[in-house]
Amino acid sequence: MAGMSTLLAVLDAVDAQPMAVRLRTRSYELLGDLTGRTVVDAGCGGGRAVAEMAERGARAIGVDLDPQMIAVAQERWPAGEFHVGDACALPLESGSVSGYRADKVLHTLDDPVRAVAEARRVLAPGGRAVLLGQDWDTIVVDSDDPETTRRLIHAKAQTLPSPRVARRYRNLLLDAGFTDPVVEVHTGVFTDDTALALLHRIAEEESWLAEQAERARADRIFVAVPLFLVAAQG
Repeated sequence: MAGMSTLLAVLDAVDAQPMAVRLRTRSYELLGDLTGRTVVDAGCGGGRAVAEMAERGARAIGVDLDPQMIAVAQERWPAGEFHVGDACALPLESGSVSGYRADKVLHTLDDPVRAVAEARRVLAPGGRAVLLGQDWDTIVVDSDDPETTRRLIHAKAQTLPSPRVARRYRNLLLDAGFTDPVVEVHTGVFTDDTALALLHRIAEEESWLAEQAERARADRIFVAVPLFLVAAQG
């Protein structure tokens, strides 16, 4: 639970950033008019997006593989609809939703191709899918030791099942039969304690983190994360 609490704290801090709010809003816009439509948020985590899409008039369904995350989502958003489930085997009937959203999810999966095929299965004809996330090899960190920085970011990427999947979003959707993809890249910039919290999740090398902590104290920490947003028609 301690590890999940730390993860939730970081996710909450990132989600509260103005850039993150704008990016979530943009992802909803790319789904189209949500009024009266059923949409699924695969890998919903703490459920914030489900609540926000419901506020836009959708019947929003959150699915996450982690029962603890689903419990948090149900506690935070008691009016929401949440289910424990796998993004590669969603607990939904074929063609039962008109919108599909996966935010910072596909990099955690061994088989993102299967997850996108599952998105195609649950979407009704003409439905829209939106994929959102970072490419873990493209995180930018200002440091006095760029070689160590590159090594640590690459090492972190290698611990993930599909660290570079975001650069493949467009092609994954096309290969699954989606059409008319829209590709956007937005960059999150972090120059406060949130940046330091993110870096602590990337690496444990003390001297490198010490430099970043000193940068944070001097208001010189800088982390930029390009986020890839791709929408397509089912």
